Amino acid sequence: MEKWIYPLWKRSGQTADELRDTLLAELSPKLTSRIDVHGLRICVADSAVSAASGRRMESCTPVPDAMLSLWVDFRGVAPAWEALVDQYVARKTAYLVAEAEPLVSQLRHPSQSGERVYGMCQVVFLSSPADMEREDFLATWKDSHTQVAIDTQSTFGYRQNLVVRRQEGDARHCDAIVEENFPPEAMKDDHIFYATGGDKDLLKQHMQAMMDSCTRFIDFAKIDVIPMSEYLMEPLLEVR
Repeated sequence: MEKWIYPLWKRSGQTADELRDTLLAELSPKLTSRIDVHGLRICVADSAVSAASGRRMESCTPVPDAMLSLWVDFRGVAPAWEALVDQYVARKTAYLVAEAEPLVSQLRHPSQSGERVYGMCQVVFLSSPADMEREDFLATWKDSHTQVAIDTQSTFGYRQNLVVRRQEGDARHCDAIVEENFPPEAMKDDHIFYATGGDKDLLKQHMQAMMDSCTRFIDFAKIDVIPMSEYLMEPLLEVR
């Protein structure tokens, strides 16, 4: 099975909330009815996450307005489902990814199919420094940084998507796409975001630890951080 991530851009004059409603009500049923689509997640930078605007970082503009994740048998028949996606967006790109899930959000805050997932989903497109070898990038990110991120933040869901292949054309280069679920208060409260319990000294420690860790393997001139609302439309597995 393959996981494909599709960054999506809304049409001119369309609001993010209108895009969200269209993707949920019209596109999602068409995709989930296909026998070769086994999982579907939709994330949208809608009004529900407007309080997190201060957490946005944009380097490759315009950043996507939404993101579609599909788990499929084989992308060789992608033209069939991509034609459906094209009906509802101005533009899309695509990435084949290898997913790891150090924190499973549905175990902490389960949601029904089509229901907005608790809190916010912070979507991050990142690239490694140009002079960093891929194996060093993977070792630093996967084997070292993962635990730092879990220990210093209030995440209850954490998905690491290593980019294996990107669609030809205008898909931006990136090495990974990260999805992190945070409680709603973390949208604007740093103490909640960094899980400090209101301790100012601990806040400084956690922020510094995260920055020190991230700078080891991320090129901050090429990072996009986009707070989004998440909808898990077709779970791969029932909540364990």
